[in-house]
Amino acid sequence: MVFPTELNLTMIDTNDFERLRRIGLTPALMPAVMTAMTTVALAGAEPTLMRVTEVQREGVTLNDGGAEHDARLLPALRAALANEGDAVAVGDWVLAGRNTYGEWWVHTRVPPLNQLARRLHDGRDKVTRVVIVSNVDTALLVMGLDHDYSPRRLERYLALVRMAGVAAVVVLTKADLCDDVAGRLQQVQALLPQGAAAVAVNALGTGDEAPGPALAPWLQAGQTLVLLGSSGAGKSTLTNALTLALPGAGQDTGPNRAGDSRGRHTTTARSLHAMPQGACIIDTPGLRTLRLDGDADQLDAVFDDIVRLAPLCRFRDCGHDNEPGCAVRAAVSPERLRNYHKLQREARRDSITALERKALVSQWKARGRAARERLNAKRG
Repeated sequence: MVFPTELNLTMIDTNDFERLRRIGLTPALMPAVMTAMTTVALAGAEPTLMRVTEVQREGVTLNDGGAEHDARLLPALRAALANEGDAVAVGDWVLAGRNTYGEWWVHTRVPPLNQLARRLHDGRDKVTRVVIVSNVDTALLVMGLDHDYSPRRLERYLALVRMAGVAAVVVLTKADLCDDVAGRLQQVQALLPQGAAAVAVNALGTGDEAPGPALAPWLQAGQTLVLLGSSGAGKSTLTNALTLALPGAGQDTGPNRAGDSRGRHTTTARSLHAMPQGACIIDTPGLRTLRLDGDADQLDAVFDDIVRLAPLCRFRDCGHDNEPGCAVRAAVSPERLRNYHKLQREARRDSITALERKALVSQWKARGRAARERLNAKRG
């Protein structure tokens, strides 16, 4: 690989780009890559551009387009990202170099084009941002056509990817176990924003019934996909089906519980895999909780049907709850509206400061005391 040694950049040569394209390097990433290379080169280093394929507690696994390498992050890089509520994630591009002992160290994280992240709340005042994956072109939202089927949970996943600016494809698995695949597809398609798609597959199917042909439009060379969904939805089985031609690429899978078809956490870490078609796919563990990483305004942009109808309500400050003349309540299903309100409450709760939360709790307590006093007064 050619590295710049002065400000007029020397582009990555064609052979290097084609090699890295097999693990997801795209022209859209090149400006950020070249800026990072220039910064590091001016500091006198000549690291190698590689992609993060797995993140462990103490280190990462990197791929240079031909082989994988174990590496560690420089403490300064880890601390700088942590201070910004950020972290290196699977899908990131990094610049790494070897020390005198032959050990790989990550010097720089190339700023990602996008990130899928969620929030963890400790139930009190602390909210932690957790990066799931970076630099994704398409999110495959996997949902089983068995007991895993939940349109309300799907809305939450759709909100997650739309807020990150990532294209979404809903993949309904276990089509062989459902008697009304067409009806379920129609129900899901009614939830999708313009440009999104939904397909039903049998991840264990072969030949014409294999999932590969149905997902072929999103498996082009240089594309990166991530599988998201609950445990038991069939993410690892789908990964195995799409990477079948690659030796040693299979993910462990396990049977579902007989009583409710719920899955077990057979995937314990996010990992990136190359596919024969030329794309990359990131398998992820099932998410037990999914709190969105965004504010109320970003959420409004996702539920654009509700925002579009809101000006038609009788009252300007209509909360779309019990107010008369609410245009939103008349046109949107109660389930979708309840989900919208729930996500809005979570977004507001996660974005307020500790002092604001304390003041809000005091306000709730004062209202509770006032209500009890009125009730006692009525009882005489």
